[in-house]
Amino acid sequence: MPSQFSRRSLIRGLTAATVALSLAGGLAGCGGDGEAAATTGPAGTVTVGRLSGGAAKETELKVSEVKSIRAELPASVRRSGKLVIGVGALPSGSAPLNYVGSDQRTLTGSEPDLGRLVAAVLGLQPEIKNSTWENLFVGLDSGRVDVAFSNVTDTEERKKKYEFASYRKDDLAFEVLKKSTWNFDGDYENLAGRTVSVGSGTNQEKILLEWKAKLAAEGKRLTVKYFPDQNAVNLALSSGRIDAFFGPNPGVAYRARQTANTPHPTRSAGSFSGAGATLQGLIAATARKDSGLAKPLADALNHLIEHGQYAKWLAAYNLSGEAVAKSEIDPPGLPLDNS
Repeated sequence: MPSQFSRRSLIRGLTAATVALSLAGGLAGCGGDGEAAATTGPAGTVTVGRLSGGAAKETELKVSEVKSIRAELPASVRRSGKLVIGVGALPSGSAPLNYVGSDQRTLTGSEPDLGRLVAAVLGLQPEIKNSTWENLFVGLDSGRVDVAFSNVTDTEERKKKYEFASYRKDDLAFEVLKKSTWNFDGDYENLAGRTVSVGSGTNQEKILLEWKAKLAAEGKRLTVKYFPDQNAVNLALSSGRIDAFFGPNPGVAYRARQTANTPHPTRSAGSFSGAGATLQGLIAATARKDSGLAKPLADALNHLIEHGQYAKWLAAYNLSGEAVAKSEIDPPGLPLDNS
């Protein structure tokens, strides 16, 4: 009888933790490579933070088409009348960046909302296509989507196939349970003996695997684990199966706020630039190389920066600390040697 009671208690505890951390990780979307409904607002406006489930303050922004910037677009995009925006948020996304909103169908988050703002400046109708992270790049390569707004880091490796218009600082962070005494302190040596989860195919995975190789050369061990989505990562962290998660700083900061009053609160154990130790990483709108989209995208972003909508977008999502002074075309990114 005591063992049966303990098992029930454990199941109840795990269920509660899963619910709390699932809310922090974002609502689950439909499986597969699917399209997402766009938010709507009065003509000449874009509503950011709509259906955000508390991850953002809903804010209506006035945005007008700028004909001189629209004229820079490739003729095929102008004729289509739409900007097809790729977001790699399946299966469950990650608040506050990209996830399915409180209506269980609309893709929301800072990334798709910025895509909608840029489309408004270009005088185009935004069409959001949601996919897995891997299929996000397949969509770009195939021409199924015009541009990705999906927390994509500018790297020298990616420049072989894509062109960029930067719009936000790329800071990564280690997420641990609040009770943990471990801190990164900017030194990869502190990862020795740890088990860390990271997203497959991401920029942070590349950095983490480089550190793992350095530690291995020193006879030290770093275990890297992968999970299917953020909700599974959250559960692994709360149950002690991993020591830390290495991912985008906005998501880590958001989950720390959301879990503050739960049985398993988390915190940031230190940050690192997405471009390595010597360069500030940048997140960028991403299009196929030589598509002709980088310049109009950068000009549209700079228009939003100059006229204040950019700052209000960041503030709505509690991301003001990641602002950039201007959008740059193909700025220096994570070096090929990852140093």
